[in-house]
Amino acid sequence: MSVAKSLPHDTGPLHVAGTARYVDDIPTPKGSLHLAFGLSPIAKGKISAMDLSAVKAADGVETVITADDLPFANDVSPSIHDEPLLSDGTVHYIGQPVFLVVATSHLAARKAARLGKIDYAEEAPILTVEEALAADSRFEDGPRIYAKGDAEAAIAGAAHIVEDTFEIGGQEHFYLESQAALAVPNEGADMLVHSSTQHPTEIQHKVADALGVPMHAVRVETRRMGGGFGGKESQGNALAVACAIAARATGKACKMRYDRDDDMTITGKRHGFRISYKAGFDENGHIQGVSFLHYALCGWAQDLSLPVADRAMLHADNSYLLPNARIESHRLKTNIQSATAYRGFGGPQGIVGIERVMDHASHVMGLDPIELRRRNYYEPAHEVADPPVAQKPLGHPDPHDDLTSRGAVEMGDAPVRPVPAGGNTTPYGMEVSDCELHGMTTALLKSSDYAARKQAVDAWNAENSVIKKGIGFSPVKFGISFTLTHLNQAGALVHVYQDGSVHLNHGGTEMGQGLFQKVAQVAASRFGIPLELVKITATDTAKVPNTSATAASSGSDLNGMAVKAACDTIRDRMADYLAERHQADPTIVTFADGQVSVGEESYSFAEAAALAYQGRISLSATGFYKTPKVEWDRIKGHGRPFFYFAYGAAITEVAVDTLTGENRILRTDILHDAGASLNPALDIGQVEGAYVQGAGWLTTEELVWDGKGSLRTHAPSTYKIPACSDRPDIFNVALWDGENREDTIYRSKAVGEPPFNLGISAWLALSNAVAACGTSYPALNAPATAEEVWRGIQRVKGDT
Repeated sequence: MSVAKSLPHDTGPLHVAGTARYVDDIPTPKGSLHLAFGLSPIAKGKISAMDLSAVKAADGVETVITADDLPFANDVSPSIHDEPLLSDGTVHYIGQPVFLVVATSHLAARKAARLGKIDYAEEAPILTVEEALAADSRFEDGPRIYAKGDAEAAIAGAAHIVEDTFEIGGQEHFYLESQAALAVPNEGADMLVHSSTQHPTEIQHKVADALGVPMHAVRVETRRMGGGFGGKESQGNALAVACAIAARATGKACKMRYDRDDDMTITGKRHGFRISYKAGFDENGHIQGVSFLHYALCGWAQDLSLPVADRAMLHADNSYLLPNARIESHRLKTNIQSATAYRGFGGPQGIVGIERVMDHASHVMGLDPIELRRRNYYEPAHEVADPPVAQKPLGHPDPHDDLTSRGAVEMGDAPVRPVPAGGNTTPYGMEVSDCELHGMTTALLKSSDYAARKQAVDAWNAENSVIKKGIGFSPVKFGISFTLTHLNQAGALVHVYQDGSVHLNHGGTEMGQGLFQKVAQVAASRFGIPLELVKITATDTAKVPNTSATAASSGSDLNGMAVKAACDTIRDRMADYLAERHQADPTIVTFADGQVSVGEESYSFAEAAALAYQGRISLSATGFYKTPKVEWDRIKGHGRPFFYFAYGAAITEVAVDTLTGENRILRTDILHDAGASLNPALDIGQVEGAYVQGAGWLTTEELVWDGKGSLRTHAPSTYKIPACSDRPDIFNVALWDGENREDTIYRSKAVGEPPFNLGISAWLALSNAVAACGTSYPALNAPATAEEVWRGIQRVKGDT
């Protein structure tokens, strides 16, 4: 079979040669025009006068469009129609599009867009949690609350109580390819749109609304993106709609591409959060109850903030069985960019909250942070016939090996926690039956030599006053499925040609994660043919309709199963036909190693396809899949929002200069659960990249707005994503070798978002290093930049 093999990314050679085509590389028709937005320089106010005469007179300008010129809906929102393409007279953030320039070149459009003269009646913007609460500026009428048991009473009766409030910053997506779109008018009222988007169907929908045509008049094609990370789930709507409107108005192809400054100024980021917590533990370190208060900074428009904030609540337990929990979430409306989807979709913010609780509690109680976490894990997965073990080639032990008894971790006796009356369930009532973390943690502790390294860190810190080291551990339990249930569906279209080659399309989009390669491997495996016989072409709304976004880590799960269904339909038709020719039972027909066998008779796949064609057998089929078992009521906060959970664990070691707060990651060891991986090489690459991106979010990537609401970190010179030199010097990544207990595509598990959360271990390692400077808890905010680390050191030293 082609699945479960470490095959290279399908477009690797194209990227190396520089021939992989993106939206901006598509040859444009003669006379194509280029677009740029004129942007608001204030964060809140009303337009009192607008003079665009200098813009219209600028070199190369063909036309200028304002909200009054739009033919139909002035909206590009993915949710509640609160996001006008062009300002309707009111502005809500610095960088909001106010008018649209259509010119003969990209540079001419950008230059002209800066010539507009607009007068504003400026108002005081809402920028902070305090200002939003004072103005009652929010999405939804009040807070959303999920609860299990009686958290308040449980905390009050606990032996140890920890509480605090901390900040979690947002994050810029920083995809290498900025937002881009190209609209080409076709005959009649039809429009072809090339878009760098994770959600072609949404682009189709928004363009159709903007042009006043049915969706069948708009075709959207996406071959690939140069990164997405959630930032191209909804933020590409504005460019596609603008291009389509201008193309309709001028009769010419129109293209729009944000330069990096414009992209960072206009588009949304990860949601910043403020989290307050109060938690109680018994004498043995078992959590009795926890209460969280989430304040999500959503920006000026709703976008996807409600499900993002919901998912933060759904991951407030992370890997821990909470007998009593209360999670309260406020979704605050502010005058900055509209926060949007970002890898993890709110889940990381929720996980950081509970990991901060565990870090704080382990410090107060004097327990090893890993042991405290293990004592509170969900109960182990139900036993299966062949329990999963770590990959032997990578040197990992049997997960049932008791390292504690052999001295790997000196913890002493930990009383067994009885399962609470509520069972092994989440705060939202979902049973956790697949927890892999007990075995995974044991395996990782041994493979990383944690006990010896922890002793070495302690010894180093005892002897060195300037450079301190820290070691941090974080597990992850991440739910897989869209929480909006109807999005858990996918379609595919598969053709087998008479020469035995296979062409397929599906609803997923390729953004560098290797989805196309994985799905092609599925198709090759179903037909038993070499991978080179399978071609996947651009995602196209004219071939597969009504697609969901490639998001929620569901790309392979959904589209792999849809392709499997289509391939199996064709394969069954071929088997029935060949069996009839040989007067045999169709169940004896096999497809393997490029051959189709009927008993003793064997054909090449190409010969079998040709025979089926000559026998007038349809060699084309659609496939459809919908995720089973999911059922979720977000208002009640109860149900099964996820099909299954993906697990992982990471140990990170850091060094900190106590004089400056500068720091670096020395070593990271990761063991991640990808189920029965479709492609281990691609999955390990995803884990590595996700970890670095997660660590960047919590250590170096700081978004700064000034008091007027202007984003000051809008370029690589001021916004610091991790560079190659920031990766761990020693970086060990392995996959947990086990099958998904749920019936997913070849029993694999999603791997896009879950490992992002393993970067939390770097933040916790910094906390551990800072704690070595004194006796009090460091209480680091995120991101723990060098400045924040230095401040933490001063706090800790000041209390000694």
